[in-house]
Amino acid sequence: MSAPRALVVVASNRAADGVYSDRGGPVLVEGLAELGFAVDGPQVVHDGLPVERALRAAVEHGYDVVLTTGGTGLSPTDRTPEATAAVVERRVPGIEEALRADGLRRGVPTAMLSRGLAGQAGTTLVVNVAGSPGACRDALAVLGPVLVHAVSQQRGGDHPQPAGEGS
Repeated sequence: MSAPRALVVVASNRAADGVYSDRGGPVLVEGLAELGFAVDGPQVVHDGLPVERALRAAVEHGYDVVLTTGGTGLSPTDRTPEATAAVVERRVPGIEEALRADGLRRGVPTAMLSRGLAGQAGTTLVVNVAGSPGACRDALAVLGPVLVHAVSQQRGGDHPQPAGEGS
């Protein structure tokens, strides 16, 4: 299997406007690279329709995984889940649930306010991650053990067989 390709998209109106530099996107880029992904980004865009456009372009360009960061909360400008829902064809709720549960387990009560989604668009897995650097690090700890397997599955790979089973 060739190296999986990933893109990091940062949904932040203020970072896109140059008010401050995003710090979460680089955390995701570094973590994905450590997992063996060829990573592009972080691509910083305004929340909402620009996120949807970035996701559609990523699917068109054949990325295996797209991690977004930011725009998952309750603020009136947080529109990343809606942009993601407009693109994905099949939800992967286990990822969504695992990310929120991990945040709660780590003692972050606001994790339950995340509206982040995960799903497939074609053969691209899209996962929304909360916008803080800490949330990005925590998300990588949750996603790290499954992302390469998810890519293999999307590429038509079989489930690994336990020792002694199957052919």
